[in-house]
Amino acid sequence: MSAISLGQAVILGVVEGVTEFLPVSSTGHLKIVEGFMGIPVDDHAVVGFSAVIQVGAIAAVLVYFRKDIARIVSAWFRGLANREERYHHDYRFAWWVIAATIPIVVVGLAAKPLIQGPLASLWVVAASLIVGSAVMWAADQMGRHKRGEDDTSFKDAMLVGGSQILALLFPGFSRSGATMSTALMLDLDRVAATRLSFFLGIPALTGAGLYELKDALGTGVGAAPLVVGTIVSFAVAYASIAWLLKFVANHSFNAFVIYRIAIGLLLFGLLGTGVLS
Repeated sequence: MSAISLGQAVILGVVEGVTEFLPVSSTGHLKIVEGFMGIPVDDHAVVGFSAVIQVGAIAAVLVYFRKDIARIVSAWFRGLANREERYHHDYRFAWWVIAATIPIVVVGLAAKPLIQGPLASLWVVAASLIVGSAVMWAADQMGRHKRGEDDTSFKDAMLVGGSQILALLFPGFSRSGATMSTALMLDLDRVAATRLSFFLGIPALTGAGLYELKDALGTGVGAAPLVVGTIVSFAVAYASIAWLLKFVANHSFNAFVIYRIAIGLLLFGLLGTGVLS
């Protein structure tokens, strides 16, 4: 028997697709829903399943931003072959994405026992949701929102990319929330911060999904739930990306801050009363 049924895979795929790129913590929401469905949140197979269906959400990013990605990748290859092309912003940006992914890879491999063990606790998720909300609110208020995507630098990419470690270690903090907050603190506007978060998430999340695939398949999760969860995640994430980019163009992040605090407090209440464990 699979540790996760097809019906549960559909539900988790929807949750992943909706929350992966919104700054509300996909990992936190997955763990909450898993808890309600009686799925052990710290089981290695379940952790692996969550990482694998993220690939569906990442595929949605690849499709949605296919023209931008093709332009950046083309500039990178041209720069490898032609020295004059190396001054192009897209060529440099491609290298920045690669460099900014290294810190989270190193920490992810080194801290894997903690990530899949004590830090997978719902108590950690609840606390991280609330603490991350405070950081997001402060970043949105402090940021001057005056720099666009073309104004990003190597320093910006490294700081924003490095902030993904917060979400890796503290599920509930939110990878999107951490990266967007850092970008806002660096005075990027909300759309530029959101797009930078998307691009920096592609290699990190894809690598995590592929790395966890063998564990997910070999420890109790069948191939069918993985396929179904990934497909559902892709479809829902694509719609979520389109909505988010339109939303941040005209709104602050306050709605996400309020929602995160409410979910964090609710989770504390459910854990404290024994409804969830």
